[in-house]
Amino acid sequence: MAESIVATKSYSFALRVIKLYKHLTLEQREFVLAKQVLRSGTSIGANVEEALGGQSKADFRHKMSIALKEARETSY
Repeated sequence: MAESIVATKSYSFALRVIKLYKHLTLEQREFVLAKQVLRSGTSIGANVEEALGGQSKADFRHKMSIALKEARETSY
Protein backbone atom coordinates (compact mmCIF):
# COMPACT_ATOMS: atom_id res chain seq x y z
CA MET A 1 0.00 0.00 0.00
CA ALA A 2 1.31 3.45 -0.93
CA GLU A 3 2.19 5.99 1.73
CA SER A 4 -0.70 8.36 2.46
CA ILE A 5 0.26 11.99 1.91
CA VAL A 6 -2.44 13.02 4.41
CA ALA A 7 -0.96 10.71 7.06
CA THR A 8 2.54 12.01 6.36
CA LYS A 9 1.48 15.66 6.54
CA SER A 10 -0.64 15.18 9.66
CA TYR A 11 2.29 13.45 11.38
CA SER A 12 4.63 16.31 10.46
CA PHE A 13 2.02 18.76 11.68
CA ALA A 14 1.75 16.92 15.01
CA LEU A 15 5.50 17.23 15.49
CA ARG A 16 5.28 20.98 14.87
CA VAL A 17 2.37 21.25 17.31
CA ILE A 18 4.47 19.52 19.97
CA LYS A 19 7.25 22.07 19.41
CA LEU A 20 4.69 24.88 19.71
CA TYR A 21 3.39 23.33 22.93
CA LYS A 22 6.90 23.27 24.38
CA HIS A 23 7.46 26.90 23.37
CA LEU A 24 4.16 28.05 24.83
CA THR A 25 4.65 26.26 28.14
CA LEU A 26 8.37 26.78 28.68
CA GLU A 27 8.91 30.26 27.26
CA GLN A 28 5.51 31.93 27.35
CA ARG A 29 4.16 30.19 30.48
CA GLU A 30 0.83 29.68 28.68
CA PHE A 31 -0.62 26.36 29.81
CA VAL A 32 -4.35 26.32 29.04
CA LEU A 33 -4.12 27.31 25.38
CA ALA A 34 -1.01 25.17 24.88
CA LYS A 35 -2.77 22.07 26.21
CA GLN A 36 -5.79 22.59 23.96
CA VAL A 37 -3.64 23.13 20.85
CA LEU A 38 -1.64 20.02 21.73
CA ARG A 39 -4.81 17.96 22.13
CA SER A 40 -6.54 19.06 18.93
CA GLY A 41 -3.38 19.31 16.82
CA THR A 42 -2.18 15.78 17.56
CA SER A 43 -5.69 14.36 17.30
CA ILE A 44 -5.76 15.12 13.58
CA GLY A 45 -3.17 12.49 12.73
CA ALA A 46 -4.65 9.97 15.14
CA ASN A 47 -8.00 10.25 13.38
CA VAL A 48 -6.38 10.02 9.95
CA GLU A 49 -4.64 6.80 11.02
CA GLU A 50 -7.95 5.42 12.30
CA ALA A 51 -9.61 6.37 9.00
CA LEU A 52 -6.95 4.55 7.00
CA GLY A 53 -7.68 1.42 9.03
CA GLY A 54 -11.44 1.92 8.78
CA GLN A 55 -13.74 -1.04 8.36
CA SER A 56 -15.83 0.56 5.63
CA LYS A 57 -16.00 3.60 3.38
CA ALA A 58 -18.53 5.12 5.77
CA ASP A 59 -16.16 4.54 8.70
CA PHE A 60 -13.33 6.14 6.68
CA ARG A 61 -15.44 9.21 5.88
CA HIS A 62 -16.56 9.55 9.49
CA LYS A 63 -13.00 9.44 10.88
CA MET A 64 -11.73 11.85 8.23
CA SER A 65 -14.55 14.27 9.07
CA ILE A 66 -13.47 14.14 12.72
CA ALA A 67 -9.89 14.86 11.63
CA LEU A 68 -11.17 17.88 9.68
CA LYS A 69 -13.07 19.15 12.72
CA GLU A 70 -9.91 18.84 14.83
CA ALA A 71 -7.95 20.73 12.16
CA ARG A 72 -10.52 23.52 12.19
CA GLU A 73 -10.40 23.68 15.99
CA THR A 74 -6.61 23.85 15.94
CA SER A 75 -6.72 26.60 13.33
CA TYR A 76 -9.11 28.61 15.48
